[in-house]
Amino acid sequence: MQPTPPVLGAGLAWAVPFLGLLVSLALGPMLAPRVWHRHAGAVTGFWIAALLVPRALASGPAVAAAEAWHAVLTDYLPFVTLLLALHAAAGGILLRGGPGGTPAGNTLMLAVGTLLGAVLGQAGAAIVVITPLLRANAHRTRKVHLVLFVILLVANAGGALSPLGNPPLYLGYLQGVPFFWPARHLLAPFLLLAALLLAAFYVLDRVLAAGDPPPPPAERLHLRGWGNIGLVLLTGAAVLAQQAGPTGDVVLFGQAVAATRLAAIGVFAAVAALSAAFTPRAIRQANDFSWAPMVEVALVFLAVFVTLSPVLDLLREGMAGPLAPLLRLTLDQAGQPRPAAYFWLAGGLSAVLDNAPTYLVFFRLAGLHPPGLDPAQIRTLAALSAGAVFFGGLTYLGNAPNLIVRGIAAHRGVRMPGFLGYAVLAGAVLAPVLLVLTVVFFH
Repeated sequence: MQPTPPVLGAGLAWAVPFLGLLVSLALGPMLAPRVWHRHAGAVTGFWIAALLVPRALASGPAVAAAEAWHAVLTDYLPFVTLLLALHAAAGGILLRGGPGGTPAGNTLMLAVGTLLGAVLGQAGAAIVVITPLLRANAHRTRKVHLVLFVILLVANAGGALSPLGNPPLYLGYLQGVPFFWPARHLLAPFLLLAALLLAAFYVLDRVLAAGDPPPPPAERLHLRGWGNIGLVLLTGAAVLAQQAGPTGDVVLFGQAVAATRLAAIGVFAAVAALSAAFTPRAIRQANDFSWAPMVEVALVFLAVFVTLSPVLDLLREGMAGPLAPLLRLTLDQAGQPRPAAYFWLAGGLSAVLDNAPTYLVFFRLAGLHPPGLDPAQIRTLAALSAGAVFFGGLTYLGNAPNLIVRGIAAHRGVRMPGFLGYAVLAGAVLAPVLLVLTVVFFH
């Protein structure tokens, strides 16, 4: 991935549009939900303009346009088309019946969905699991915790073992990290985190289920949409091919992009189109499928990727930039990387800055050049990767599938908390588990 063009006159003031976007995402749905849902596109467009108009005045329209186009072509389009392909194909896979509706059955469904994340990607697995889980628990009066744990486990932790559909590990893969590196080095942290969260969910679900009516008799488990499973596998093959394909760049409107990445974008778009054209309507209806969550994610993350560029530039300035006091926390007294600091700092920023570009900044800050890593660098990369993946569930913005899951749940009548309310709930559940991981693996 090419570095972004240098920001002229970079300073903390250029981070204001991104911070404004964060505040809008946090307060808009809570203070004015109807206005937000009707005009979310206009709000995100306003913050894009709040960055690009001053940039055009300061550096010229050509520079502002080039920086925005760079963010869109090299970062946003590969990200959003991969997510679109998984959303379309996974939304055409219908899973009915099974053991859901009881605490034990719900826990089993979450465990299976978490494991599916390595095959279908986080977004794909979450979309496949959330609808049957909510359907099996239609008799329950309290369902927010079901959605919360789908986000924490399936939409985030479930992607720890594979770059497929996992934005930060996908970017690491494009930087030369072998495809199966996460499976080898993150398996133990993944298993411990999943075990602790599943145990916590089971206890909580038993308590909340005590006052609800019993679930209806379980249906026989059956699966429809095998063609879409094939499309998910095709999407995975396109991800793999980006490292195996021929090198070379293509220049589009003055911006160079790797030919393999451009080809992958085409494959992802074709997968979405094929799924939309040939999936039976009955399957989409049974899944309560909607394109609205994907549209919301696309709009929000377009603004995120464009307005985030100056913030990432401040991080890229490293120890010579204004964020140096923060970045020095990643080094010990001998100047060597501290895995625990990478885990918490990269993870904490991932929860609010989006984990994909944050991962990339800390990847470069650590001076990693895979696949030839020494043991200390392996520990650093493992801590960074785990932080970028596991912390993503702390906010709706930490990972794109979070917004998709929230949108599907809202479409099915679950009243999810706002940005800040969700962050408090997720932090209360996830923070103790992250502390345990730090002590066991990243101290």
